Amino acid sequence: MTNLLTRLKNTILADLNEAIDQKEKKNPIAMLNQYLRECEQETEKVRKLLERQYTLKDEFTREYLQAVEFAEKRKKQAEIASQAGEMELSQFAAAEHQQFVDRAQRLSGSLEQVKTQLEELERKYQEMKHKLKDMHIRRMELMGRENVTRANIRMNQVLDSHTYSDKSFSRFQEIENYLDRLEHQVNSSYYRSTIDAKIAQLEKDRKLDETKSN
Repeated sequence: MTNLLTRLKNTILADLNEAIDQKEKKNPIAMLNQYLRECEQETEKVRKLLERQYTLKDEFTREYLQAVEFAEKRKKQAEIASQAGEMELSQFAAAEHQQFVDRAQRLSGSLEQVKTQLEELERKYQEMKHKLKDMHIRRMELMGRENVTRANIRMNQVLDSHTYSDKSFSRFQEIENYLDRLEHQVNSSYYRSTIDAKIAQLEKDRKLDETKSN
């Protein structure tokens, strides 16, 4: 039963990988965009962990400073109580002082460890951001190459006589014929309007000459 499930799982994974490979070959830019989105999500997760580590460092720092402060306070209180002859109170303050000293030492070690981990996380986070930026630039480069390739293919289909389809040629020819007809109409209209103006002017001049003669 286990072997059957294993074979079934491997078959499904193989089919899935093949489908992904086919999709990547068909549209590599889309697959690259998906991969970049996943990288952005991972980078965002690291950013949130980094923020938590900063918060943790602040908490360790606050606890450490508080322990140091109370240690100094209890030390002075123990001295005051001893000078006043209050030995029981002095011993209690001294014991508290030692507890705060031990706590401060422990917190100091933890704080140093957190700082070291924070530096490492910060370094890796910056590295991830740089890699992500490089991949975005790489994507733009690939998109540019893809655009040029697609444009060249389409232009070659139009310009290459062997692949120049009759349909494309007829459309170009139709547009060219339309432009010829339009140009002829414009020229004819201009010529007619010019002739009419000239003849009208001639008739006007003739009538003016006849008036002067009479």
